[in-house]
Formats: sequence, structure tokens, C-alpha cells
Amino acid sequence: MKLIVRSTLYVVVLTVLLGGVYPAVVWGVSRVFWKAKAEGSFVTGDGGRVVGSELIGQGFRSPKYLHSRPSAAGKQGYDATASQGTNLGPTSSDLEKAVAAAVAAARADRPGDPRPVPADLVTTSASGFDPHLSPDAALWQALRIAKSRGVPEEKVAEVIRRHIEPRTLWVLGEPRVNVLLTNLDLDRSLPAGR
Repeated sequence: MKLIVRSTLYVVVLTVLLGGVYPAVVWGVSRVFWKAKAEGSFVTGDGGRVVGSELIGQGFRSPKYLHSRPSAAGKQGYDATASQGTNLGPTSSDLEKAVAAAVAAARADRPGDPRPVPADLVTTSASGFDPHLSPDAALWQALRIAKSRGVPEEKVAEVIRRHIEPRTLWVLGEPRVNVLLTNLDLDRSLPAGR
């Protein structure tokens, strides 16, 4: 009986501490020091309407926007109910076909460019919701965007370069470009048709 009481007491105490007190402290600290991030890092467009989150990728298909990294989440990609990668291994013929099709699509953005296509334009992320591209992958798309907006490629490249985020704490990760924030800036700085 003594063992049952002690075990029950441990479960109750740990449940209160780890299931109540600890989450409440983390929630409170995050709300004080990182309020925007704690609330989802929502991004608002013109008129104050929420258009997305800095942390969750979206699919952009119009030629006037940066296209996000390919997504295997759902049939059309970027389906929030089906977050996943492709789970295809390096010897998979389906993976080879998908990458070849993505390379061909990326080559259409820069006809005749001899450089290798950046890997993040032709491979999916593990979650299917990667909000960032490498600077090389973003700049690769500048010519297509410039043509569709009727502006010089260098103007688009300037907007993209403004959005290059450095490594976290100068050592973690790689430089990256947030696709949603860059696309919103493209609309503000280089409206299509001007």
C-alpha cells in the first residue's frame, strides 16, 4: 500500500509540475520576451489582414512571385492536413523523375544558364512547409519574376538581397530568404505592370 501511495503521489506531482507549471512558465516567458513569435509570427498584408506566417511555407504559382521549395504535403502540396516529405530513397525511380521534372521547370526560368540548379528548387523539405529558400534559389528565379513584372532583373535581385537572413547566432544554419516576406516586398516595391 505504501508503494501505491508513493507512486500515485509521484504521478500527481510530476503531472502538476510538467503538465501545468512548466508549460505556464514557458508560455508566460515567451509572451513577455518574444510576443510576436509566441503568437505564431503572423504576417499581415495591406489592410492589416493576416496573409500567413513567417514560419510556415505557402505555395506560390504565379510567375511574378518567388516559388517556394517543392512540397510533398498532400496532392497539390502545402496541404496543412498532410505534412510530410516524399519518403523516397536515393535509388527511387519516382524521385529521379520528380527531380528531373523540377530541374526542367527551373531551367525554364533561366534558359541557357549553365550553372547547376539550386538543390532546394528541386527537392522537397521533410515537413513540406519550408518557408525559406537559399539565396541562390531565390536569385535563380529573379529573371522570371522580372519578365512577368516588366522590370530589370537587377531590381528584383535587389529586393531579394534585402531579405537574406544571416545564420542564426552567426554559426547555426545557412543564410536564407523568407519567401512570403520577399513576395510581399516585391508587390510593394515592384508592382506588376509598372
